[in-house]
Amino acid sequence: MKGVLVTKNLVSGKMKLSQIELVEEIRRLKKEKNAIILAHHYQRLEVQKIADFLGDSLQLAQEATRVENDIILFCGVRFMAETAKLLNPQAKVLLSNDKSGCPLADKINKEQLINFKAQYPGAKVICYVNSSLETKSESDICCTSSNAVKIVESFEPTEKLLFVPDKNLGTFAKNITARDIVVWQGYCNVHECFISIEDVKKAKHDFPDYKILIHPECNPTIYPFADLISSTKGIIDFAEKNDKVIIGTEIGVYDQLKDRFPDKKIELLSKNAICRNMKLTSLEDVYYSLKEEKNPIEIDNEMAVKALRCIENMLAVN
Repeated sequence: MKGVLVTKNLVSGKMKLSQIELVEEIRRLKKEKNAIILAHHYQRLEVQKIADFLGDSLQLAQEATRVENDIILFCGVRFMAETAKLLNPQAKVLLSNDKSGCPLADKINKEQLINFKAQYPGAKVICYVNSSLETKSESDICCTSSNAVKIVESFEPTEKLLFVPDKNLGTFAKNITARDIVVWQGYCNVHECFISIEDVKKAKHDFPDYKILIHPECNPTIYPFADLISSTKGIIDFAEKNDKVIIGTEIGVYDQLKDRFPDKKIELLSKNAICRNMKLTSLEDVYYSLKEEKNPIEIDNEMAVKALRCIENMLAVN
């Protein structure tokens, strides 16, 4: 093969390919295996660029229902690949890196949710898509950051609602809708811990005429300082149409926008806003996942039926 390095990885014995060769091989394998690559905006830039479809959680879920390929390679974290498998059970769904989980999804489990529900008999459970299959199976409806408000508003105004597992997105939806919502005390480590009020104050001092765009997973203390509080897609849409913006979400969105719009004035709210799980996937992972059809997602049938109902209820509203 042209340009292949002669040295091998002594641990795996696999030939080392250059980035250009990896991209060429990934494209060849996609065609050979009738595969499609779906990727989240938080992935490394080089992985975003090899994707056939790039989106946030809602867009990726919607796209998964339309895919007719034999193989879906999901470049994201586990709950996203599981959602794709639920929505397209006929396809073989592969996760690009088997270690890429979601700490937010791990902040509530099935038993905890059952106990939470027992405290509020008759309440309906809205489950953020960043959650396990077990959590989804015990919930009434799913939501994403793009449609959380819309999902809340789909219930009767007098209905008691429980929101799991993200307290910040749940609080955001509660503030917007003025509904009776009890939120679970989970959070996204990236948005809660690595985007602070100090970051916002510094950005306002350094770039006083810029618009600050933040994700609703951020701490609510930041909300009053933001010019836009929106989903990943909402942040990207705004930045596409405007100049002088500060990106207050995971760094992958900033990297993408700077690459697409090199002449735009775009700043990053926090350089520490990095999702280590999202960044686990490399081009080599994509290549070997396709070549060896590694990390297939398999879901128990009974669990699939319960969890799918939760997601389908969301898509029916959206």
